[in-house]
Amino acid sequence: MKIVIPGGSGQVGTVLARAFHQRGHGVVVLSRLPAVQPWRVVPWDGSTAGPWQDEFDGCDVVINLAGRSVNCRYTPSNRDQILQSRVRSTRAVGEAIAQVNRPARVWLQASTATIYAHRYDQPNDERSGILGGCEPNAPASWRFSIDVARGWERAFEEAVTRRTRKIALRSAMTMSPDPGGIFDTLHFLARCGLGGSAGDGRQFISWIHYEDFVAALGWLIERDDIEGPVNLASPCPLPNAEFMEVLRKACGVRLGLPASAWMLEIGAFFMRTETELILKSRRVVPGRLLEQGFRFAYPDWRTAAEDLCRQWKSSRSPLDRLGRKLACQP
Repeated sequence: MKIVIPGGSGQVGTVLARAFHQRGHGVVVLSRLPAVQPWRVVPWDGSTAGPWQDEFDGCDVVINLAGRSVNCRYTPSNRDQILQSRVRSTRAVGEAIAQVNRPARVWLQASTATIYAHRYDQPNDERSGILGGCEPNAPASWRFSIDVARGWERAFEEAVTRRTRKIALRSAMTMSPDPGGIFDTLHFLARCGLGGSAGDGRQFISWIHYEDFVAALGWLIERDDIEGPVNLASPCPLPNAEFMEVLRKACGVRLGLPASAWMLEIGAFFMRTETELILKSRRVVPGRLLEQGFRFAYPDWRTAAEDLCRQWKSSRSPLDRLGRKLACQP
């Protein structure tokens, strides 16, 4: 297959490109900052027409991951970039698919599990899940993420691609041992003794092992009967306190210092990010995947964390591990 991945130069895109490339598929990544990779990388600006559109004619699959990182302070400028980078790139991809003579048979469009409500009581699946934005127990500032997610999916739904099946990927945090990813950060905190609960520790963390993420996308590509929103998350989300405890055990660390909400606010300010990424309860389950028979290799966090820790250790040189160890020391 020929697979085109707009916005595929980030961590998740690299995981996908590497996996599909290793399986012998032709991979083309569209990137604002092209870099040398084992697969082809083509420049684009994420919004306007250009030579990059030629890659869509005759391709089999489009996986659009484009969008500015949300790991930043929500200043007016950053808010605008976060929203517009998603909406404009989605529209550009939709227009490219609609205009070529031989369009892709399936378009997988990145969305986010953050679209669901902040809640502790029941899990959110695609059928009965509650979309966020009106929760009485959530800060008003969290509404921005919901507006972005809704706008993102609205742009996707409005794209007219009559010969191309469309799936919105409501993804939870993808855990991989790659440097700079969310697992790498959490692993570092746990090893430094800072892997305690965040806030009251009750908020649910939804996650997915990267191998299950890749396998689910491959499965969705082959299933011609599935379209619309699909939750990409492990079937076993768990509260933050339990999540971090399991991670500490997998790392071989006994204790982790907790961080209260006010401590997180101070830390987020200096790290130029937002506490919503840590404190929002994302209790999301993959209803459609399970109903249709997809089988997870890593359905529970203990098994996944142990595997990721093994992979993290084997992928680092002794010098890298020593540097991390020294960084944890006062």
